[in-house]
Amino acid sequence: MVRDAVVMNEPIIEARGLTKRFTVKKATVEAVTDLTFQVARGELVAFLGPNGAGKSTSLRMLTTLIPPTSGTARVVGSDILHRPADVRARIGYVGQLTSGSFSQRVRDELLSQGAFYGMGKDAARRRADELIESLDLASFASRSVQQLSGGQKRRLDVALGLMHAPPLIFLDEPSTGLDPQSRANLWQHIIDLRRQHGTTVFLTTHYLEEADRYAERVMVMDKGRVIADDTAARLKAELAGDVVTLGFASPDDAARARAVVQALTDREVRREGEASVVVTAPDGDALLPAAVRELDAAGIVVRSATGVPPTLDDVFLALTGRTLREAGEGDPSPGSETDDRETEASGITEEAKR
Repeated sequence: MVRDAVVMNEPIIEARGLTKRFTVKKATVEAVTDLTFQVARGELVAFLGPNGAGKSTSLRMLTTLIPPTSGTARVVGSDILHRPADVRARIGYVGQLTSGSFSQRVRDELLSQGAFYGMGKDAARRRADELIESLDLASFASRSVQQLSGGQKRRLDVALGLMHAPPLIFLDEPSTGLDPQSRANLWQHIIDLRRQHGTTVFLTTHYLEEADRYAERVMVMDKGRVIADDTAARLKAELAGDVVTLGFASPDDAARARAVVQALTDREVRREGEASVVVTAPDGDALLPAAVRELDAAGIVVRSATGVPPTLDDVFLALTGRTLREAGEGDPSPGSETDDRETEASGITEEAKR
């Protein structure tokens, strides 16, 4: 097992100007542009963005699977360009495809992974037993990988990524395609592993509620660039805000109410339908009772009042004018992450000149 000799207060990921270009159909496409950030030890970072934003390409550069066109990064204390073997020895990586060999049994697959990382037989058995217990694999440890359900395969993928006890694990869409119960179980295992071992987790996900609930930090990427980086709570408060809707008995009341709420919030108040007004504000939970009091004092009766907290999709909408779901719809365009994988697989020339 590789020992982590990195100074504890040093960032576990430090990227500087990472850029990746591909040649697709004789055109140069920049999949990632000037990616610069740091991740502290023990953080759980969610990397969000629509299809083709550059998320998976970024992960593959950080994990040394593909070289950057320019820029560099240090991951767990080692340079991705000059010491890629050291980086791979100190990280775990769970990609979007199943990692296990279909004909191999689950326990044997874990032992093979341990041998690949140079673990002795006894150490590999102990570690496999730990992961089988902590990731709840015991009921199917003797089955072949091809006999597993989708959720079981993803838990095995995570176990394989953790077999050598890395201080940092990259998870690329770990819960995609899983049913809600399997997603919840997988996330519980990830949280338990962090609590028990202090593992740093850097993941991509299309499930915005997962990032909102579990991540301590959210990075939002669009068109190859990071466009936001903060906690989910601050991003929502600063860039989106709660949506407060007030309903009235008549259009006249709604018109009068619009002026009152406008003065109270100093924000744009929109009419919605015949007898409702809507305002987006960062402190909607405090605004709602204050607005009701002001309207009552003005002799305007509020028939209904609702406050809806913002989502990370609202943050992306505020930043780009699109929602993450809208931006991810349709077939991948040239330069998307699907195209990136096809480019690598087919051996198309990369623009890697520095």
